[in-house]
Amino acid sequence: MTNNGTPLLRMQNIKKDFFGNQVLTDINFTLEAGQVLGLCGENGAGKSTLMKILFGMDVIRETGGYDGDVLLNGQKTEFKTPFDALAAGIGMVHQEFSLIPGFTATENILLNREPKKKNVISEVFGDRLNTLDYKEMDRRSGEAIRKMGVEIDAGMTISSMPVGHKQFTEIARELSKDQLKLLILDEPTAVLTEKEAEALLDSIRNMAAQGIAVIFITHRLHEILAVCDKVVVMRDGYVVKDVPAAEASVSDITRWMVGREVQKAAAAPAEPVRAENRDARVVMSIRNLWVDMPGETVRDVSLDIRDGEIFGIGGLAGQGKLGIPNGIMGLYQAGGTVEFDGKPIQLNSPRKCLDASLAFVSEDRRGVGLLLDESLEWNVAFPAMQIQNKFLKKYGPVRWRDEKAIHAVTKKYIDALEIKCTSSRQNARELSGGNQQKICLAKAFALEPRFLFVSEPTRGIDVGAKALVLDALKRFNRESGVTVVMISSELEELRQTCDRIAIISGGQVAGILPAADSSEDFGALMVSKVI
Repeated sequence: MTNNGTPLLRMQNIKKDFFGNQVLTDINFTLEAGQVLGLCGENGAGKSTLMKILFGMDVIRETGGYDGDVLLNGQKTEFKTPFDALAAGIGMVHQEFSLIPGFTATENILLNREPKKKNVISEVFGDRLNTLDYKEMDRRSGEAIRKMGVEIDAGMTISSMPVGHKQFTEIARELSKDQLKLLILDEPTAVLTEKEAEALLDSIRNMAAQGIAVIFITHRLHEILAVCDKVVVMRDGYVVKDVPAAEASVSDITRWMVGREVQKAAAAPAEPVRAENRDARVVMSIRNLWVDMPGETVRDVSLDIRDGEIFGIGGLAGQGKLGIPNGIMGLYQAGGTVEFDGKPIQLNSPRKCLDASLAFVSEDRRGVGLLLDESLEWNVAFPAMQIQNKFLKKYGPVRWRDEKAIHAVTKKYIDALEIKCTSSRQNARELSGGNQQKICLAKAFALEPRFLFVSEPTRGIDVGAKALVLDALKRFNRESGVTVVMISSELEELRQTCDRIAIISGGQVAGILPAADSSEDFGALMVSKVI
């Protein structure tokens, strides 16, 4: 608290509607200096909207503003733009990255705040001709990176970075600001491995010790309990719980979030490899695969994947696990040999892979996975329409869309995956991140492939939806007989979903173990060849 006992932040009677749809109702909570608040809730609970109000995001003003009061150090304030919030000492790291791809980490960290130095010309013609002080830039960015306790290459361009390092760059940018009083972290660990996430939690503790308040939004509830002082749980636009973290458990928070008991996939004991898969024929054979994917280079990977199994690929960020599906599916330059069902797959040709009945759900849902400004119907049906001529009516040489079939297949997956939307004609951009991820899955399911790569399928998805998505993958595998390869940073999810798991380290296969083996065994493989 401040010297007079006033909290750093008070949000009071906050209400917000979008075009008549009430999304926040009478929200109240306080946050003290140096306190870490865990903000929990399912997708669509209102967390992101509440933070957009606090951070002065344009979408709030453009949709009629909000009711209620935001008080900073006891003073009522209303930020018109994020620049106002930044000037007041509030920083925010968004779930979706806001970095300039062609700039280095240092240039992004200090963007628009670069230290400058005088030179002979600027002494004569004025400060506008000062040059950038690169030495000081390196010092400041290095200091911000050290605050996180995680090593990233400050000189690497963002476009060359693995996704986890992009997240750290975003956080370092906020930590580099001297006036920072409050930092909002929206799903900062969703793309991080367990080791990286623990390093970030340590940095949050350090920030709190320095008097910086943190609002920590995550679906990894054990992280909330590990680092937060208090927990605020939202459901359907209301605050349903505001309690000290010491008085809550993961099961309590889960129950408050969803209003029901949730059977989490990770709570079940690991299953042994299914007997029918131990002796199944090899359906995909990968030999000496290399992939030139920036930040996720694959050096020499050989794998045999059995027909009908769910095969997991794990490993630390930047070690190459994401490069395997991206290389095989033709998104990055690749070499080596891949055979599917006894026939060679031509690398560097996405269409050949799709024609062979392979499908891919990318980890980059906004950049690769979705047509953001098109309807859910168009997103779900378009790939199958383009590749397989599905959902089309024909009369001689003339073809046109079968709107009824498109609507039916989209509705099928909206119901099956419990996608929260206003209708199947809503644009993909308007959905929450977790629901966008479900649309990516629906799009792949609609292709009815024989083989499916799924990369980071639960990134940014809440605890209730996470189990639903993993169950959907298992059901798709069992009922349709589709072989699934799941690539994930979350080892426990791989262990609860897959039959076997390969750990990638240093761009190579460090080992393959049954999912039932211990976490310690997998952990040893992860660090065996780290680059």
